[in-house]
Amino acid sequence: MSQDVLRVDGLHVQVGELELLTDVDLTVQRGERVGLIGESGSGKSLTALSIMGLLPEALEPRGSITVTGEGGRHTQVVGAAERDLAAMRGRDVTMVFQEPMTALNPTMRVGDQVAEVMRIHRTVPDRRAAAARAVELLDKVGLPDPAEAARAYPHQLSGGQRQRVVVAIALANDPALLICDEPTTALDVTVQALVLDLVVRGVEARDAGMLFITHDLAVVASVCERVLVMYGGRVVEAGAVHDVFTRPRHRYTRGLIGASDLDLTREDGRLYTIQGSVPSAGRFPAGCVFRNRCTHATTLCEGLPPWDGAGPEDGFACHHPVVVKP
Repeated sequence: MSQDVLRVDGLHVQVGELELLTDVDLTVQRGERVGLIGESGSGKSLTALSIMGLLPEALEPRGSITVTGEGGRHTQVVGAAERDLAAMRGRDVTMVFQEPMTALNPTMRVGDQVAEVMRIHRTVPDRRAAAARAVELLDKVGLPDPAEAARAYPHQLSGGQRQRVVVAIALANDPALLICDEPTTALDVTVQALVLDLVVRGVEARDAGMLFITHDLAVVASVCERVLVMYGGRVVEAGAVHDVFTRPRHRYTRGLIGASDLDLTREDGRLYTIQGSVPSAGRFPAGCVFRNRCTHATTLCEGLPPWDGAGPEDGFACHHPVVVKP
């Protein structure tokens, strides 16, 4: 029976009177790869920071976030003491950020940064073992001369090499859950494919769960099995990747897929676009959060659409869903 390495129930995040995330539910099981997609400002990265316990002090989370590590070790993130969160990060759950240059310490050698996470969590017996293990990890992520790379500073490596270092740090302690927050956005297409393959092989080798956050639908289709679509701080659709991408029900999901389709044979010769832009955080309309950009919106959409589906992992919330042919 599969085990949830991450379970988020009814997550709300607000600052003052502004609600930034509303009633977010999601699960990731051991060995499962789950995508989280949506435009910038939809709440994806905020969800990831909530899971990591890295929200700024001004933001107030409510709800439940449970991370389960090796041996059934549970951490209830919301309300946890910083000491418990620090013990969880880097051990049970790790994160690969979008820009490796800001994720790495520019004043420390690369090998020391890889070794540090193992020494902090005491997963190696001593400093010498950590240094040797760091070189081994740099070799596994494909750096051409791992011993030389271990002695380098981040600015002496290319962007793709730095991202490989970040992946090595993330996988060093065999975490139960790996969160990737648009880790390949700053890389060229060839390096992107190599890093994606590296991440997927890394989590498969450890039977870890993965939450992959991106706005690139093609990446989700290639690496994930299940996907959640976010807009306005809410999950508006969820399901198996193939089902959601080939038979979307929510109008926003349909818009995302249409905007990603470079089919130039449309009737008016134009590319599909979603009208308008994402409102600023906490300024989404009441009721259906997408209604001010939806061409199918009616007065019915002034009310909150109910979730239509078997559960939070499979369904949608839309008053006027896309009609799917049987």
